[in-house]
Amino acid sequence: MALPLDKPPAFDAEAYLAWEESQAEKHEYINGEVFAMVGVRQSHGTATLNFAFALRRELKGAPCRVFAEAIKTRVESRNAFFYPDVVVTCDPRDRLTPQFISHPSLIIEILSESTAAFDRGEKFAHYRQLESLQEFGIVDLKAKRIEIFRRNAENHWVLYEYRPGEEFELPSLNARISVDEIFDDTDEPSESTENV
Repeated sequence: MALPLDKPPAFDAEAYLAWEESQAEKHEYINGEVFAMVGVRQSHGTATLNFAFALRRELKGAPCRVFAEAIKTRVESRNAFFYPDVVVTCDPRDRLTPQFISHPSLIIEILSESTAAFDRGEKFAHYRQLESLQEFGIVDLKAKRIEIFRRNAENHWVLYEYRPGEEFELPSLNARISVDEIFDDTDEPSESTENV
């Protein structure tokens, strides 16, 4: 996320949705403030597509939809809209709101240096308010690690960590995916070789 843009104090959710339709870039919205989204590295885009493709394959024939960086997720109780890197909804109510979804089962964020603290902290705090959300995943490209937080029966979020060579489950979607598939082709040159 970048710094908030200057908007009138009465910039409510309805005004944001109308305004966002006409913007060339994407913006997230939190309680009246609008934030321009920052660009991403190639590895981030590749991991996002890898995850979306793997989920699409796993959910073929299911009544679920997979979106990658394209559809806003509304957290109504927090008056917020976000663009998750990957989001899955299986709720038919989400087919009635073409601009956004409100009932995701799974949200995935691919970490970047500029957004890691926000994704792990405040953004996850917002996402936890979504009653439909069963799993929240973080892909750490630098550490080569996938963290999946699952909501348990006591409404606590339990962390499961996965590394290359392993598979991880997404019980909310009855899916199983290889960690290596998510990290495929995400290696970047080291800083010492970037300027050669």
